[in-house]
This record gives sequence, C-alpha cells and structure tokens, in this order.
Amino acid sequence: MARALVTGAAGAIGSSIAQRLAADGWDVVGVDLADGDGIIGCDVAERSAVEALGEAVGPVELLVNNAAIWRFAPLEDVDPRDFERVLQVNLLGPFHLTQIFGRLMLDRGGAIVNVVSVAANHQSPYVGAYSSSKAALVALTRQTAYEWGPRRVRTNAVGPGVIQTDAAGMYHDPEVVRGRAAAVPLRRLGDGDDIANVVAWLASDEAGYVNGQVIYVDGGLSTALMGILPRPAGVPSGDGG
Repeated sequence: MARALVTGAAGAIGSSIAQRLAADGWDVVGVDLADGDGIIGCDVAERSAVEALGEAVGPVELLVNNAAIWRFAPLEDVDPRDFERVLQVNLLGPFHLTQIFGRLMLDRGGAIVNVVSVAANHQSPYVGAYSSSKAALVALTRQTAYEWGPRRVRTNAVGPGVIQTDAAGMYHDPEVVRGRAAAVPLRRLGDGDDIANVVAWLASDEAGYVNGQVIYVDGGLSTALMGILPRPAGVPSGDGG
C-alpha cells in the first residue's frame, strides 16, 4: 500500500485530506504540531524535528504540505518574531519536508502537493507574512517541479479560497459567513472536502502528466476582483443574483 504524509492533519482541511486519501486506499501518516489521535507531533519549522520524523516514518509516495499559520496585525505593527514564525512554518516547513521526504522519492517516483492560498496572488490585509509565505511556496512548488520532474517526482499546489473552518473564529458570525459567500461567484464558502478532492486527484495516476501547476479551489473568487468596483446606474453589475 502506498504511503502518504499529510501535515496540519488535525485541522479542518488537513483532516479532510487525510480522510479522503485513506478512503482512496493510501496508508496515511498524519502530522500536526502536537500528538493526537493517530497523529504524530512535529514542529515542521524545526529542521531537527523533521529529520527525526523522516527517520521514524521512512519513505512515502505522497507528501502533502498543508500545515500553515498566520498572525493578525497591521503591517506597521507586525512583530518581526511573528513575521519570521509564519515564514518558518509556511515556507521553511514545506522546504524541510520536501527535501527530507522528497530525496527518498527521487528516481523511485512520487508526488508532492503544497497547499497554498488565493492570498498568494491577492493580498489579504493585516495578516503580516501570510501572503508572502504563500507566494513563495508557489515559487518553491514550481522550482521543485522543474528540478525533480525529470526524476519522476511531480509537484503541484492547491490554492484554497474562503474555506469555512474554525480558524480564528472567523466563521462564528453568520453575517460574516453570508457576506463572504456573497462575494464568491458560486455563492457559497468552500469546505475541507473541496480541497481534499483536488489533492486526491493530483495524487492519482489520472494527474500523471500534471506538474508545476497551481489549482485554485475558490469557487471563482480570484476571478471576481472587478466585481467589487462600483458602476454607474444602468450598467449591469454582473452579480448574477
């Protein structure tokens, strides 16, 4: 049975990915910051911790770099330590995991899926290094795809849009949920299964010729930028009802 390692596996998106991969027949190793039910604790920002994880787990055929954090603050007030921590988890973490587990895929074959964000292209206010970290992870995705594609390792990314999770209490307010859903062309928020479905496809043989790509799973949100601009009376708004 092929093995998959999923980081951030205790969260809404990570748990959905792990469950979907397990349903597809993968032997899933879940990783998060702390030990849990079937989850191995590991701070992916710590190189030595990831090295120990690599020794304990051994080779995998699929690596899903999903673990990520953010810190809220206006840019002028961001604590440099918070900025560094976000980069350490969101960018250096995937680098450590890619290098340590990816080396074992070289010439044997395998797949890496990095979970990025629409924030990689569309900056989200007051979240410090988050957008920068995700944009850099897109670049790392493409770099890995270019260098390791000839050695039978496919690397792609999935970019979630507005996904309904418990993170930071963002979606505890029904008005926030309705307002955010109204901004999405599909008129709903995404959930963990929406992301898991695309990760599972990228991990499958059906995506065997897909490499270096970023698939945004956002209900069309990233296409809707111009819709926030006001228009004169009599000009269709294009809101679709």
